[in-house]
Amino acid sequence: MDHNSKQFCPGSHVMIYLLVAIAVYVFVWFSSPFFGNYNETNSSPSNFPGIGVKDELELALREASMPNRTVIIAVINKAYVERGVNEEATMLDLFLESFWVGENTRSLLEHLLLVAVDQTAYERCQFRRLHCYRLVTEGVDFAGEKVYMSQDFINMMWRRTLFLLEILKRRYNFIFTDIDVMWFRNPFLRLSPLKEADLEISVDTFNDDPRPENKYINTGFYYIRSNSKTISLFHTWYSQKNNSTGKKEQDVLQDLIRGGLLQKLDLKVKFLETRYFSGFCQDSKDITAVTTMHANCCRNSKAKFRDLTTALRDWKQFKAAVFQYPEIIDRIGLDFKWTAHTECLNSWQ
Repeated sequence: MDHNSKQFCPGSHVMIYLLVAIAVYVFVWFSSPFFGNYNETNSSPSNFPGIGVKDELELALREASMPNRTVIIAVINKAYVERGVNEEATMLDLFLESFWVGENTRSLLEHLLLVAVDQTAYERCQFRRLHCYRLVTEGVDFAGEKVYMSQDFINMMWRRTLFLLEILKRRYNFIFTDIDVMWFRNPFLRLSPLKEADLEISVDTFNDDPRPENKYINTGFYYIRSNSKTISLFHTWYSQKNNSTGKKEQDVLQDLIRGGLLQKLDLKVKFLETRYFSGFCQDSKDITAVTTMHANCCRNSKAKFRDLTTALRDWKQFKAAVFQYPEIIDRIGLDFKWTAHTECLNSWQ
């Protein structure tokens, strides 16, 4: 045996293999996209039990969601967050103020997700420290005012419908509310308990006719529960987009209802009474019960803003009177009258 030759040493080879394995592990770990994007706060197990975050929308939904996976959704653009000439507030200001002066509504802001369709609206939302999501539509500018029934208005409404379908597919229930809806009371107290309805939707005018085809729906405020039936409803609804020239999405849904789609899908639908879910088309005559007020039957944002400002003032005056004379609230309610929505009436001329 040649004692001068190199001896085979198993330990040295094991050490080499171990060092190579560690180097590969470190390289893969630091190269992973999860390493650079890790956020200790947003990734806490208490916020996202069991599974990781899917994307920015999922993160926004989870942050705003109630324990039963319900969120409040509103869409904003630059026209709603920037002040006009000689105006002291914006439409978003009025909307948020209604939560502040409403009854049992302040805590609902924790579950409001504002969906911004342009960068200016998104930045204003973030500045307010609200739950915000930036909805990007390539090649489309949704920043300016979209006059009722203009092509830009119609396009924005369909984009909104597609987005809301995505939320349903992610198994979130939601109230959708236009920004021109004032929240005077907590609407969840007026909605059906125990999942009695799949969809609860506002109407322009309420009648006692039980037939759904004779209801005049308004998609500016509704509550929808995520299930296979409501997802099918939205799929069918959005599929009509290219066959509805000159119609807004609300008109198309109205046509589908009149065509029997609700019965076909076995959807349970409740049409919300204007006594509680009011609007400029048909004011609630009961200030002691009214929950929301929508600036419907109005053509442009300027008219909506002015008449909603007046409606918010009427509400504050009612609350002040009740605070001062709580023992005669019924009498105050009987004597109350909303100020006429003159600006919106004139907007059609």
